[in-house]
Amino acid sequence: MILRHAFIPPDNQRLANLCGNLDEHLRAIEAAFDVRIARRNESFRVEGAKAAAERAVLLLQSLYDRARRPIPPEFFQLALAQATQDATPARKRGARADDEAPVPGAGEVVLQTRRADLQGRTPNQQVYLRNILGHDITFGIGPAGTGKTFLAVACAVDALERSQVQRIVLTRPAVEAGERLGFLPGDLTQKVDPYLRPLYDALYDLMGFDRVTKAFEKGTIEIAPLAFMRGRTLNHAFVILDEAQNTTSEQMKMFLTRIGFGAKAVVTGDVSQIDLPKGTLSGLIEAERVLRRVKGIAITRFTAADVVRHPLVARIVEAYEAEGVRGGV
Repeated sequence: MILRHAFIPPDNQRLANLCGNLDEHLRAIEAAFDVRIARRNESFRVEGAKAAAERAVLLLQSLYDRARRPIPPEFFQLALAQATQDATPARKRGARADDEAPVPGAGEVVLQTRRADLQGRTPNQQVYLRNILGHDITFGIGPAGTGKTFLAVACAVDALERSQVQRIVLTRPAVEAGERLGFLPGDLTQKVDPYLRPLYDALYDLMGFDRVTKAFEKGTIEIAPLAFMRGRTLNHAFVILDEAQNTTSEQMKMFLTRIGFGAKAVVTGDVSQIDLPKGTLSGLIEAERVLRRVKGIAITRFTAADVVRHPLVARIVEAYEAEGVRGGV
């Protein structure tokens, strides 16, 4: 099918911003939708399957509307990822049926962070946010780039800002990703920092460096390796266990039983990127099986369709899944 579209009123600067350097935006849209795009001044010709061509035209118009200034790469990539999302309901793409029960007042989740535009960009991400708001324990399981950790940290910051919790506790197992790094120098904080860096990055993005530093000094934010959670009871805290696929069964049970009164926990992980010794059962895989029918616990399954990084990431994940290869990005 061939669709023709003209941008009115024509604006050469907008057209240049829409197309990108050397038409890189048009080439990316062609690859994402499997269409061919040709243009002459403000007139565009899109050739491909009907549905794909129509969605490509809608994306072009959307980008043109905001192209008064150059389009930032991250904005373009997220817009492209969102436009290529499958319209299939979340239930068919991995979320449990009972996860979709609406939470009162959570039709549109608004998170109070430094990122005013922060919201779920895919149906599964919206389900995930509603699950976190409506359940004491939430599991987010899926491939890299689906926003599992970032959205969980955003919900934690939101809860702290609204005084719903008194502190944030972030933890993850100190397991090396397929490499042997040897003994790291420094004190405890310096030793575990490399493992916890993604959590720091999310906090800095959502709160700013100065506020995060002060929160650490006051003890309202704590980051610790999973091994140091034993024996604690976490009351009035928002607790996040990241990289949970690298927990053992014993570690997962230990973590889940740390939850105290007024606490909320989110467990995130990617079961395609397990770095445990061969033959060791992942605590995340076991927990998903054992706890799937426990009331008060929600499980959201993400797929490659939920990837909101560079569009290539989704295609890489899909390629690995198609081959059945354990590993990831």
